[in-house]
Amino acid sequence: MFAKILIANRGEIACRVIRTARRMGVRSVAVYSDADAGTLHFGMADEAVHIGPSPVGGSYLRGDKIVAAALATGAEAIHPGYGFLSENPDFVDQVTAAGLVFIGPSAASIRAMGLKDAAKRLMEKAGVPVVPGYHGEAQEIVLLASKAREIGYPVLIKARAGGGGKGMRRVEHPDDFSEALSGARRE
Repeated sequence: MFAKILIANRGEIACRVIRTARRMGVRSVAVYSDADAGTLHFGMADEAVHIGPSPVGGSYLRGDKIVAAALATGAEAIHPGYGFLSENPDFVDQVTAAGLVFIGPSAASIRAMGLKDAAKRLMEKAGVPVVPGYHGEAQEIVLLASKAREIGYPVLIKARAGGGGKGMRRVEHPDDFSEALSGARRE
């Protein structure tokens, strides 16, 4: 059990983690950007550390600032919440290299599951049922359209390395496949 954790997120997810930590007797450290000063998670935590400007690229996506905040406050672990750096294996490596614990999957697990096709192959190998689909290397539109017909419509196009809804298109009819694939590839 940890005495103190840092929550590397904001909003509702940070509030939930703070409430759970409090129920477990664990102190919490919130991080906040300029835009989040005075918000609910900022006030709920036992401590709060400013990590940068409002754009997330200067704050919530800066692993170095988050790790520095954890070290400065004596936090023993970092809970990423979701989004931001929660699925970034390099951030996990950065956290563990600093002698902190990442509350979440290992960097190796994130790397193994980060690419959808590789993740599905890993699950199939382990005997876990997966949604039918095409996970091959060949990505020519004619082949992909043929595979979609084999699977049956509607189909869901998902980018290999997509996440957070990016690169996803539901296709109801074969006539819409080409345009949907192009849109998914642009994201």
